[in-house]
Amino acid sequence: MKTNIKSPKVYLIGAGPGNPELITVKAVNAIAKADVILCDRLVSPEILEMYANKGTEVIYVGKECSKNASTPQSHINTLIVEYARQNKTIVRLKGGDVSIFSNILDELQALKQNYIPYEIIPGITAALGAAAFAGMPLTARGYSTSVRFLTYYKSDILNEEYWKELATTSDTLVFYMSKGNLTSLVEKFRQLEISDDKKIAVIEQATTPYQKVYTSSFDDFNKTFGDKVFASPSLVIVGKIVNLHEEFSWLENTGKEGLYFKSVENGSVIPNNQNFFEYAV
Repeated sequence: MKTNIKSPKVYLIGAGPGNPELITVKAVNAIAKADVILCDRLVSPEILEMYANKGTEVIYVGKECSKNASTPQSHINTLIVEYARQNKTIVRLKGGDVSIFSNILDELQALKQNYIPYEIIPGITAALGAAAFAGMPLTARGYSTSVRFLTYYKSDILNEEYWKELATTSDTLVFYMSKGNLTSLVEKFRQLEISDDKKIAVIEQATTPYQKVYTSSFDDFNKTFGDKVFASPSLVIVGKIVNLHEEFSWLENTGKEGLYFKSVENGSVIPNNQNFFEYAV
């Protein structure tokens, strides 16, 4: 005999780097089925406006470490498990790709431990979106042999031997969550005499209406941008491919000032998904 009892399922989804048109069809279909969406800060509010059902419960569980305003990962895990036990369909919505510099492993472990079915839906990660919108092919022939995704959010995360290797590699280097340590990052590479044909780019709020791209040599960076406070999120790219930006950039820096990804209070429940922009501005 058929049963109408609904089985819980959790979708771990990458929403892309900001531009709502960069979300995948598979992600859109999963969002449309959700009873509950646990949403990170770096997700376009337009995605929820366009694709979530009006009755979907949206809960903000953002992380802003620089402002000490992060939802504890243990609390997020608990929410996922509690809603699954209510036979809800849950979307855990993260910016970029769900597997790049996120806490997906903690969430996967919680799901496995509680025998909750899940699916991982990839998204366009920030490095790919930022590089494309800045006209910098990350592995352009003759400029780069490969690409590395790194982070430098605290000074001791990379040891000295690794820094030396990074300074000499022909790989493109993409640093996530590193804008707060830019001065230290630039000085490290200058001390290691990184070659003059490699430059540094900082891409603010990539793929959004507020995108801005700043490029410089390492010798000139602190003089030109040393006092600048870059908007969040900002991605840092190091390598020869930065030289391609001037020739192949197809999107001019916007004159708009402001933040695309606004903050709402952690744990905020956005009822019926009708007024997300009111909560996000």
